[in-house]
Amino acid sequence: MNETAVPTSVQRITERRPDLWSKVPEVTAFFWIIKVLATTVGETAADYLNSNLHLGLTGTTLVMSLFLIAALIAQFRTRKYVPGVYWLAIVFISVVGTLITDNLTDHFGLSLWVSSGLFTVTLAATFFTWYRREGTLSIHSIDTPRREAFYWLTILFTFALGTAAGDLMAEQLSLGYLPSAFIFAAMIGGVALIQRVGRLSSVLTFWLAYILTRPLGASIGDFLSQARSDGGLGLGTTTTSLIFLVGIVALTAYLTVTRADQIGRDVTN
Repeated sequence: MNETAVPTSVQRITERRPDLWSKVPEVTAFFWIIKVLATTVGETAADYLNSNLHLGLTGTTLVMSLFLIAALIAQFRTRKYVPGVYWLAIVFISVVGTLITDNLTDHFGLSLWVSSGLFTVTLAATFFTWYRREGTLSIHSIDTPRREAFYWLTILFTFALGTAAGDLMAEQLSLGYLPSAFIFAAMIGGVALIQRVGRLSSVLTFWLAYILTRPLGASIGDFLSQARSDGGLGLGTTTTSLIFLVGIVALTAYLTVTRADQIGRDVTN
């Protein structure tokens, strides 16, 4: 699902600042594959640290938040998209987004209905503010610190919302992990079809797909890791996390060498 539509305002910026480099990858098949892998790791790694290593929800949240802050500092200090730095930040923000929802549920007693609604409103407010300040939501325009800050804040809320929505469908509505994964995959397919045959903005369809890949990845992760008695395959969080982490590392190494997903100086491509 290519996010190629760039508003005139971004084109004017590119003309004024031909030296700009995008801080995010091109949207290719690699982008979506690693995104789903990272969202799955976000679900299983949070469970592994919380339960298997006995850090507890609070301890896990503190440790992973510190790692996320360090990763984002490294990301903001780069002058252009660096695959290893960018995807490391995505993995950590996936875990932290999951933990935010888990904390609201376990520590504050918010139902998944409430947290899903809360993050929907918060995400919409972030999009609104971002567009009002910058005139575009295109990821091809992530070339200033403020736009990058809006981008990462948006990413955080998409992961938190996706966690709540995925758990809501799979657990609270008792649909099960695998059926939930199929439902979210079908919704992503519907978004792709709408973009191909319809007239919706590619920026809008990109963000819709981005939001939906989070509960898709979470449902896949839960299906693989949870016990068979709970509707999963019983691989466990350790095995599942390692499998997907190896996939992320391998693809990131490939992209680092080939630069197949780098936008380069022209942010309109």
